[in-house]
Parts: sequence; structure tokens; C-alpha cells
Amino acid sequence: VQLVESGGGLVQAGGSLRLSCAASGITFSINAMGWYRQAPGKQRELVASITSGGGSTNFADSAKGRFTISRDIVKNTVYLQMNSLKPDDTAMYYCNVRGSDVLRKYDSWGQGIQVTVSS
Repeated sequence: VQLVESGGGLVQAGGSLRLSCAASGITFSINAMGWYRQAPGKQRELVASITSGGGSTNFADSAKGRFTISRDIVKNTVYLQMNSLKPDDTAMYYCNVRGSDVLRKYDSWGQGIQVTVSS
């Protein structure tokens, strides 16, 4: 499984970024895709996730009202639209894909992409 993240970078507070994560080499059924983040000295935390069919989403309290998550099932790509960014959103953002087949469960991670929000 390969997860390729893009769209990170440096933005001023109040600005927007759109992260993309394209998954390839998927040989199992995807149950959910999502984004996590980890700031220096802090634990990795969930930002947002979306189920396979897109029918259910989950957001961290800090992301509610500012971030949206969506998924292109055909392209196996998940997007995170981040608006009204704050310096506290500065972190490494990681794409995550979870799925399963008849034998096992899968939990795959991207390499991470940096998001820096300047004040």
C-alpha cells in the first residue's frame, strides 16, 4: 500500500489549505480513510475521518466547523479542506487508511506532510 500526501505548506493564520492523499496498491476493502496530525512534543491525534461510502465522518473538536473531509472512491483519494487555519494547526499531517480482507485487518499510514500556520 502506498499513500501519497500532497497540499501541505506554509500559510498565514486565517488561510486555507487542501490536503490530498492518494492510495494505491490497495488489495483489501477500505473501511475508512482519515487524517491525523502530530505537533512537536505531542501525541498523534485524529483530525478527521470518513467511512468507505462517505456516509459517516468524524472530526476532532478543534476541526469542527473549519475542516471538511471528502473522498473520491474511484480514485481512492481522501481530501482534507482546512479553512480558518490557526497557528495551533501547525503539525505534521498523516493520511491513514483502514480496511480488511477475509484474513486480516489493515492500518496503513502515509509518510506525513508538514502544515505550518504563521501568526
